Formats: sequence, C-alpha cells, structure tokens
Amino acid sequence: MDLATVVGLVAGVALVLFGTIDAGLSPLDLFNLPSVLITFGGGVCGALIASPWSAITSFAQYTRFAFSPPKTDFVQLITTLVQFSERARREGLLSLEDDLNSLDEPFLRKGIQLVVDGTDPELVRNILQTDMDNIKDRHSTGITFWAMIGFYLPAFGMLGTLIGLVQMLKNLGSGDPSAIGAGMAAALITTLYGSLGANLFALPIKDKLSLRDKDEQTVKAIMVEGILSIQSGDNPRIVKDKLSSFLPPAERAALEEVGG
Repeated sequence: MDLATVVGLVAGVALVLFGTIDAGLSPLDLFNLPSVLITFGGGVCGALIASPWSAITSFAQYTRFAFSPPKTDFVQLITTLVQFSERARREGLLSLEDDLNSLDEPFLRKGIQLVVDGTDPELVRNILQTDMDNIKDRHSTGITFWAMIGFYLPAFGMLGTLIGLVQMLKNLGSGDPSAIGAGMAAALITTLYGSLGANLFALPIKDKLSLRDKDEQTVKAIMVEGILSIQSGDNPRIVKDKLSSFLPPAERAALEEVGG
C-alpha cells in the first residue's frame, strides 16, 4: 500500500470536512444528489466517450497501481545482473540459460534469452526498446483516462452551476427566498464538486500513475543496459558502476555494501 496516496486522500477529505464544520456548516449541507449526478456522472461519462473501450475494462487494474505500487529492489536487481556478468565472463553466455527459469521478471528473462540465443546486440536493444514503448503506451491509456476525468469534472461542475442558476431565475418570480437560495446553493455545490473531484482525486491519481510509469521505465532501462553489458562481456565492476548511475546516492552506498 502506498502510504503517500492513502494519507493524502484521507487528510484531504478530512481537512475539507473540518473546514466545512469550522465554517458553521454541516457536511450534509454540501450533499446534493442532483449535483453529484451532474458533476461526477457527467465527468465520468465524458471520459468514457473520449476513451477506447480497453481503458474502461482495465480501469481497476491500472488504478490500483496508484495505491499499491509494484515493489522493485533496485539494489538486488543490479546485484543479479552483476552476478550474471561474472558468470558469463567465467563460463560463457550459454551458462546463463540455466538461470532463466529462476527469473520472475518476464522482461529480464526475455532479454537474457535473446543474449543466450546469440541475437545481434542492436537487435536485442530494438526488441527490448519496443517492449518498453508498448508498456509506456499501455500506461498512458490509464493516465490519460484519469487526466480526462480531471478535465471534465470542473466542466460539468460549471454545467451544473448553469442549471442551478436557471432554477434560481425561474423561482425569482415566486418571491420565495428559500427557493431562490436552494437554486443558488445547488449552483455553487456543483462547482465545488467539480473542483474537489478534479484536484483531490482525478489529477493527483493521474500524476501518481505517471510517476509509476517513470519508475517502471527506469527499471526496464537498468535491465536493458545490464543485458547489453553482459552480452558485450564488460567487466563486472564496469557493469556495476554503469548500472549504479541510475540510483540515488543513498542506494549506491547500499549497493557498495552488497558488493562487498
């Protein structure tokens, strides 16, 4: 579970509720069912219209990464690649075939298999880069879906505001102040829903998914550089130094400790 996402959402909702109560309102004063339907229903439907069906069917699958990111031990990954480099230099590339079944990461297993099969280095890089590009494209579908929700929510909030103003103007002739006030309240609440939904939920989740994509691309880039270094027969120390450049200083120090 990603603590930052959960804490941010819970704290954001709590602070809005606290501000509401502190302003002398009840949280129920901010609930208006027609406004919910117009703002959130319209915003989500707008995003559905603008998205491919695959984005809808995989909605839950990619959204969960904002709350439960895949765990990657960068130090262990680099250590594994360095060990493969040592073995390849000592026993030859074909010796790595025995370790293929022990690799849980399909991308890394595929790269090592290409190396063991004697594939040209440039072709290996192109194949793996194509895989990386396809992964990024799949991620961008989910990221764009949340971005569109964040775009459409305020727009439908404004639409709800216009509907509320129409209701208010319609009731002006009645001379009933409570009816006029109800229309104005509904108009403002839809704007609130659109802004809150976009800025506390949709856009932060989009940004978190973009961060997850960047992290995965970094992991894949480490694998690609490690695989090509193994294939070219680089010294394990060179492989380690090359791959450690992807890490922040604190993790580089941990890598040195592992390397002994």
